[in-house]
Amino acid sequence: MRAALRVEARKLARSPVGLVGTLALVLGTVLLLAGTSAALVAGNAEVAAKLGPAATLGWSGLLLAAAQVTAAGGLLGSGVVLAWIFGREFTDGTLAALFALPVRPARTALAKLTVHAGWVVAVHLLLAPAVLGLGLVLGHGPPTADTWAGLGRQLVLGVLTGIAAAPVAWVTTLGRSLLAGTGCAIGLVVAGQVGALTGVPGWVPFAAPVLWATGHDVTVAQLGLTAVLAAACAAATSTTWARLQLDR
Repeated sequence: MRAALRVEARKLARSPVGLVGTLALVLGTVLLLAGTSAALVAGNAEVAAKLGPAATLGWSGLLLAAAQVTAAGGLLGSGVVLAWIFGREFTDGTLAALFALPVRPARTALAKLTVHAGWVVAVHLLLAPAVLGLGLVLGHGPPTADTWAGLGRQLVLGVLTGIAAAPVAWVTTLGRSLLAGTGCAIGLVVAGQVGALTGVPGWVPFAAPVLWATGHDVTVAQLGLTAVLAAACAAATSTTWARLQLDR
C-alpha cells in the first residue's frame, strides 16, 4: 500500500493537472475575491446584487464570498483532478501495467483516493492563509476571534467539499472515461446549487458544508452525511476496481 501511495503521489505531483488544479483553487479564488472586492469599492451594483450578503467590505463579507466560491469552484476543481487521477489509466492505456504490479487493483484505487484527499487538505491549508493575507492587504484590519473562526470554517468547508467529489471516482471507473468523470463533477456542482434551493438543503451532501460555513442551521448529522457519501463512494470504487477486467 505504501508503494502505491508513493507512486500515485508522484504521478499527481509531476502532473500539470495537479499544478493547474492547485493554482486554480488557490490563486484563482484569491484573484476572484480581489476582483469582487475592487468592484464593491467602485460601487458596482450588479456585482453587489450577485454577492448578496457577501457584498460588504470587511472580514465577514470576504469570508462569505470565499465560502461561496469554494462551494462551487472547490467541488468542480477537486472533481476534475479526481477524474484525471482515475481516468488517465484508461485514456493513457496504463491499466494493464497496473495489473502487472504486486499491489491489488482495489488497493491501488484506495491509494488514488488517499492521495486525492491529501491533495485536497494541502490545497485548502494554502487557501485559508491566502484569504487571510488578502484581507490584510485589502485593509480589513487585524483578524478578530470571529475572523479566525471563519477561516477555520473555510478550511473545513474546503476539505468537505473536496471529499464530496468522491462519486467522480466511481463514475470515472464505471465509464472508463475521463469525460464521464468530468461530467459527473459538473453534475455534482449543479446538484449542490439545486439542493440549496430545496426545502431540506441541510440533507443535501453537496450543499450542507457551505450552508454550515455561512452560518445556516446545519446539524452534525447533516455534515456527517457528506463524509458518509464519500466513504460509500470510496468503497464502491475500490470494489469496482477489484473486479476490473482488461478486455472491457
